[in-house]
Amino acid sequence: MFVFDVGDTEPMKDAPPLPPEVIEPFAVRKGHVGGGLELVIENAKRDGIRITKSHEGSQSAGSICCVAEDVRESQKFQAGVDKDRNPVFVDIPVKYDLVVNKGLNREAQYVTIVHELAHLYCGHLGTPNPQWWPDRRGLNHIVREFEAESIAYLVSTRAGIDNPSEQYLAGYVGKQEQVPPISLECTMKAAGLIEHMGREKMKPRKSS
Repeated sequence: MFVFDVGDTEPMKDAPPLPPEVIEPFAVRKGHVGGGLELVIENAKRDGIRITKSHEGSQSAGSICCVAEDVRESQKFQAGVDKDRNPVFVDIPVKYDLVVNKGLNREAQYVTIVHELAHLYCGHLGTPNPQWWPDRRGLNHIVREFEAESIAYLVSTRAGIDNPSEQYLAGYVGKQEQVPPISLECTMKAAGLIEHMGREKMKPRKSS
């Protein structure tokens, strides 16, 4: 069925206004991210994550995927400073592409990045090194999304950012009496890591 994105349409005369959750489904209600957005984008490079901002439809916030094995690209990541206090950079191969909708405000971009990083650090896309995070491919969609949205809620709430994560979580639970069988250990570890990434500059990963 061919449809238009709501952002590419105009209301007809006397048409009632659309609900806010339709026009801006990822809008953050309050809060300020500060420099955490730039820090998390920079620190993501250490794990081979390339974060780019792109024009997406109003109903799309972002996504993450593995880079094809035949792609040979890298990013510069600051590993430290030399004896003269000049920055020293290392080349980190790009393993994952994370795209975020540049039409979102900074806070919504941050929450989106946190959600997509949560998928990675919970092992939903596998892992380049089991010592960094586990390989948990094969989980069903509800479990994956519940884990990622739970982390987005935890990280954003602790940062003072109010976003509608609880609405999404309620939607995933639906009429079930119990929450999906998520891994509390993976969820808390991933949330802690992403919080750290938004607070300070991190060092490169050790290969083993």
